[in-house]
Amino acid sequence: MICQTSKQGVECFFMAKNGCNYNGGSCYTIVESCTGCARVTEYSAGKYCSSYPQPELKWTSGQCNFATHIKAETLKEDKKVNALKASKRKAAGKM
Repeated sequence: MICQTSKQGVECFFMAKNGCNYNGGSCYTIVESCTGCARVTEYSAGKYCSSYPQPELKWTSGQCNFATHIKAETLKEDKKVNALKASKRKAAGKM
């Protein structure tokens, strides 16, 4: 249904015939950690997350899993090569 509370005119999962069913009766504005995210949309009532109605809860246990402005650091492990096996493969012509 179309939101009638904070994001007026936008399709919302929590809207029902009797109003917003989300905790508190409407979506919550973004927190400071959300600034720079591509999912933040601005409405006349303020800035809101397009993926989650209460962004503050997503940041309580660390990073938000919807955040597009944070890059996950991956540890690249250097593959250890056994020199004896590599020389045998090379001698056999398998490389």
